[in-house]
Amino acid sequence: MNPLESLRLAWRSIRGHRLRSALTTLGIVIGIAAVIAFVTLGASLQAGVIGDISPDDQRNVYGWAAEPDSEGGPLAGAQPVFTQDDLEAVEDLEDVEAAYGYATLQTQAISNGEETVAQGSGMIASGPSYIREERITEGRQFEMGAREAVVNPAAANQFEENVSVGDTLTVAMLGGQQTEVEVVGITDNSEGLSPFEGFESSPRIYVPTDPYYTEQASMLGIGAGGGANTGNQSGAGGDAGAGNQSVTGGEARFLAIIVEAESADQADIDAARESTTDYLESDASDASELLGDDLEVQLQTSTELLGQLQDVLNLLQNFIVGIAAISLLVGSIGIANIMLVSVTERTREIGIMKAVGAQNRDVLGLFLTESVILGVIGAILGTGLGLVAGYLGVQYIDLPLVYPLEYVAIAIIVGIVVGILAGLYPAWRAARTDPIDALRYE
Repeated sequence: MNPLESLRLAWRSIRGHRLRSALTTLGIVIGIAAVIAFVTLGASLQAGVIGDISPDDQRNVYGWAAEPDSEGGPLAGAQPVFTQDDLEAVEDLEDVEAAYGYATLQTQAISNGEETVAQGSGMIASGPSYIREERITEGRQFEMGAREAVVNPAAANQFEENVSVGDTLTVAMLGGQQTEVEVVGITDNSEGLSPFEGFESSPRIYVPTDPYYTEQASMLGIGAGGGANTGNQSGAGGDAGAGNQSVTGGEARFLAIIVEAESADQADIDAARESTTDYLESDASDASELLGDDLEVQLQTSTELLGQLQDVLNLLQNFIVGIAAISLLVGSIGIANIMLVSVTERTREIGIMKAVGAQNRDVLGLFLTESVILGVIGAILGTGLGLVAGYLGVQYIDLPLVYPLEYVAIAIIVGIVVGILAGLYPAWRAARTDPIDALRYE
């Protein structure tokens, strides 16, 4: 029996039991669809997060001081040890383009004229170059020492009358103090600018550390005149509020710093990181007074910090693939079961085939072809369903669509392999059927 004849007979048998064949392939369809859908979501999420790292941000190194074995992402276990003098000294290093502190200032409300909205966080103190020029669609960066701010669209549009460049906002700080900021720029979107604040969209107001952070730290009087208040530490996501900072000897200390290398070249980044670490851990720095033996300076790039997120995503993806593999196993058992039933139902047909000259290999090939067809159909339908589900999920979450094409190829191969493995025993059993007994079978 030639392969085309086996294919024709196998297809006729499948079409003769459409409902049974559809239910048989359902397990494979669900398993492969789940794998492709979740792998697509994972790849798209990674592409979306990594895509948020602009070329300028790739040269930034994010630093904090914590115990060497601290886990939990950026700022986990961090202690406020860096002074403004430290940052100025780091900025003067040959391999460093800029260095500045970072802090999330705790607020209560923000007013635009007569309208006030509650906002407990989202006011971020940093250096001017933290807001990259290409991210500003209106206005300019703020200047250090000035009472200026750059806002994102979510912050500008949360009032009935949208905020524009030149407007003045009144911010009620934690503790009741009020301060004013002049809006000098608006960013192009509402996503976060660094791993310290996360990349999700939310209202944010960016201000210079001087005067806003230094004033708030002084007003709170944390550690003034001596002792350092370590306060609560921040976990991943970097909510470094003023309550987590300290003032030692009358000078504010930062929980987090950002160091800009001269370029995004890995050699420049490594040079900036090494020279910064050497200075901060030397006796010449103010930070060394508090580092001691328990703390060490940790400096990482956005890519390195997001690599931790990628590890979590990969672990979740492998977990989903494992669950889907169970579904594929169930599907293969379903194919084997149906093929065994088919062998029993067609015992007389097998006897007739052998009586007219069919060999064992012909019968084996016929039933094996039928099981492979079921596996391939399940793989194709599962692939299509997985691609559609992945597309809809990505569109709903608003991520860039990335199809893992290698998994599509693997899905087809898996469908064929499942069909072969599930059909081997039933096909072998059919081929071993005695023609005399088969012809007498009722």
